[in-house]
Amino acid sequence: MTPNSLKETNRILHYQSLFRLLVGFAGILSLLTFHRGLEHELIVTLPLLVTIGYILSSHFVLQRVSPSSRSGVGTVLSFIDALLLGGLICLIDLSLLPALLLIITLQFNGIIGGGFRKLRNDNLALLLGIAITALLKFPQWTLSVDILTSLPPLLALGIYICIYGASSSREIATLGEKQKELEKTQVQLKLRNYRLSKYLSPTLLKAIQSGKDVKLETHRKKLTVFFSDIKGFSELAEELEGDVLTSLLNNYLSEMSQIALQHGGTIDKFIGDAIMVFFGDPTSNGVKADCTAAVSMAIAMKKHMKELQRRWASQGIETPMEIRMGLNTGYCAVGNFGTENRLDYTLLGTEVNLASRLESAAEPGEILISHETYSLVKDQIMCRDKGDIQVKGYQQPVRIYSVVDFRKNMGSDQSYFEHMTDGFSFYMDMDRIRHYDRDRIMKSLIEAAAQLKNKKNH
Repeated sequence: MTPNSLKETNRILHYQSLFRLLVGFAGILSLLTFHRGLEHELIVTLPLLVTIGYILSSHFVLQRVSPSSRSGVGTVLSFIDALLLGGLICLIDLSLLPALLLIITLQFNGIIGGGFRKLRNDNLALLLGIAITALLKFPQWTLSVDILTSLPPLLALGIYICIYGASSSREIATLGEKQKELEKTQVQLKLRNYRLSKYLSPTLLKAIQSGKDVKLETHRKKLTVFFSDIKGFSELAEELEGDVLTSLLNNYLSEMSQIALQHGGTIDKFIGDAIMVFFGDPTSNGVKADCTAAVSMAIAMKKHMKELQRRWASQGIETPMEIRMGLNTGYCAVGNFGTENRLDYTLLGTEVNLASRLESAAEPGEILISHETYSLVKDQIMCRDKGDIQVKGYQQPVRIYSVVDFRKNMGSDQSYFEHMTDGFSFYMDMDRIRHYDRDRIMKSLIEAAAQLKNKKNH
């Protein structure tokens, strides 16, 4: 028996004991007042002794019985309660008002103590008690109202309702306090979950939230792996104060992470200024679509780096920093690696190593991809063949390609422009320019071109 079911059983037995006590003594008092002058007759003394003895013995039984058996014993006692009540009602000749009050009390007790099934059993026992008693003493039906006979059942019903109301009010107040505690706990759990989500991969976080046991298991899957780092960050770290460096790095990682998530990537880890992202797990749109999304993300990061450079320059950070990126597509072992006490959701394999090597081989501001990745994106993305290079850990040379831009952005339909040199930095992404800003931008470009032309003429 669960703690909740045991608590509910005790609640029902509590009200049943209260009902037994109140109705038992109300029935005895009604019997004594109804048969005034016959107190020493067997018709009065025998029911009185039986009722008092039953009330005391039932209390003794409930105190001695084991918790697991209390529900069954309570059902039997409930049947006997209604049976004896039927006998008492018959012995007062089915007097209308007291009988009605006692029956109403029985119905109320049935409703709060078990619902329809208990109501049915109690009423059957009530009728059986009336029928058995009627065989011994046939009742004389009376409609007259005897106040003394009716008063005990009325008091019993009133006391029972008042006690139930007071108890219900306490339970409601307790439930209200528990509800507030539960809401407070939920807020705390959501806050902890939010904090935890910053340290766990989405897959591990979803597994924990679902209640499933996270196991040490992996599977092979064709993924596109991305690595990046900032060229010149180590030199910058030596120049900046700790707080400024931390703020700059966190800002960079936050904005690059946002781009990765927008393109559907799974962020594996941060290692200083380096970022590792992979596409194709836990969800995949197909190898080609995943690969295209990965290279698109790299292009978006490269473009956004120009915006970050401009922003950092306005803050007085003039050390040139460029992002280097490498991507490769191939089969990797992906899953939970580690021990039973410490897990890390990541991927392993030579294809992962190649992506890391390509990132190291890239020039500042360059995106290098392998031939496998190139074959999947060449129809949408313009790349420059850089030939074969020797990569550490590989016996054969590796063919690499440098990503230029989307094919749609090349030629007359070009929507992205950038150029940087000493004293000049130009970056424009037409897809992100708002319509109402275009006139102002054109005016600025015309004024800048006019000034440049005047300087040239002088």
